[in-house]
Amino acid sequence: MLIKSLGKSALKEHQVTNESVYLKRRQLIKQMGFFGAGTLLSSTISSTVNAQGLDFFSSEPENTFQRYPLKFTADATNNTEVLTPEAKVTSHNNFYEFGIGKNDPVNNAQNFNIKPWQLTISGECDKPYTLDLDDLTKSFALEERIYRLRCVEAWSMVIPWVGFELSKLLKKAQPNSRAKYIAFETLHDPEQMPGQASRRMGGGIDYPYVEGLRIDEAMNPLTLMSVGLYGKTLPAQNGAPIRLVVPWKYGFKSIKSIVAIKFVEHPPASTWNILAPNEYGFYANVNPEVDHPRWSQASERRLTSGGLFARNRIDTLPFNGYGEEVADLYRNLDLRKNF
Repeated sequence: MLIKSLGKSALKEHQVTNESVYLKRRQLIKQMGFFGAGTLLSSTISSTVNAQGLDFFSSEPENTFQRYPLKFTADATNNTEVLTPEAKVTSHNNFYEFGIGKNDPVNNAQNFNIKPWQLTISGECDKPYTLDLDDLTKSFALEERIYRLRCVEAWSMVIPWVGFELSKLLKKAQPNSRAKYIAFETLHDPEQMPGQASRRMGGGIDYPYVEGLRIDEAMNPLTLMSVGLYGKTLPAQNGAPIRLVVPWKYGFKSIKSIVAIKFVEHPPASTWNILAPNEYGFYANVNPEVDHPRWSQASERRLTSGGLFARNRIDTLPFNGYGEEVADLYRNLDLRKNF
C-alpha cells in the first residue's frame, strides 16, 4: 500500500531546505541497480551494499550505541518538500529524558545502551507477545515514509523515517472487543537517562513518559513505528531503538524509546496532559485555529540548513497537511473542546 508522503502543500523554494546530498545518495543507489530492492546506503558508513541480508546489529558492541544502514522498501510516491538536513534532525530534539535543552539529547545520549531491549504488546488482546532488538527490524517489512514533524512549540521539520505501520504490530496481537485505546510507555532507566534522575533536568515530569491513541488512530495507515531515519537506525537522541510517529499530531505524541504497548478499554494517561492539561490535550491534532495558551499555532518555523534563527515561516496546515487521510476520524468531534 502506497501512501502520500506529505499530503497537499504549496511551499516556495525559499521555505524549504537543500536535499541535494540525500537525492544524490538515492540516485547513486538507483544507478547501482539496488533501489528497487529497497537498499539504501549510509552517507557516513561504508558503502558496501548488504545484498545478502546480513545482520547489521551482529557486530555492535554491547556498551556502545552505533547506527547501521537499514534495508527497506522506498515509498514510491512523490515528495513535494525538501528534507530537513540530517544533522539538524539529529541535533535539535525534545527528549527530556536526556535534558530539556535542544542540544541536551545529542550531548547526553551518546552512550545509551539499547541491549538488551524488549518491547511488550499486551492488554486486551488474545495473543500478547514480546519483541527483542532484532525483532524490531526483522518482524515486519520496513519502508521509508517522508513526513512532516510539527512541534507544539511551532517549529517543524521534514524527515525520511524508516519503519512499519503500527497496525501490523497491533493486528498480530489480535485485540479483543474491549480494546478501545492504545497505551505506550517509554523506557524508565534513570542511570542511562539523566533527565529521569533529576526533576530539574527532566522538566518536572513524572517518568516513565506515557502516551496514548484511540485504536482507530493507531490503526490508521499513516501511523508509523519508526526504527530509523535517513536510511539508518535511529540515533539515541531521536528515540532509539523504536519510536512512534503520528504525523498529523504535535510531536510530543510521538513517544520515543518504547518498551510497552498495551490495549486498554479507557483513555490512557498522557504525560503532557497530566503535567499541564490546559495546554496539552489528549488528541493533540495539529490545528492552526486552536492556539496554545501562550503562543499562536497559525504558523511555524521550518528548520532548514540555515541558522537557528532563520525565519522560514510558513502557514500551519490543519492536521499538518494530512487531513485528506485522517479528518474523517474526527468527523463528530469538537476539535476546540477536544484539542
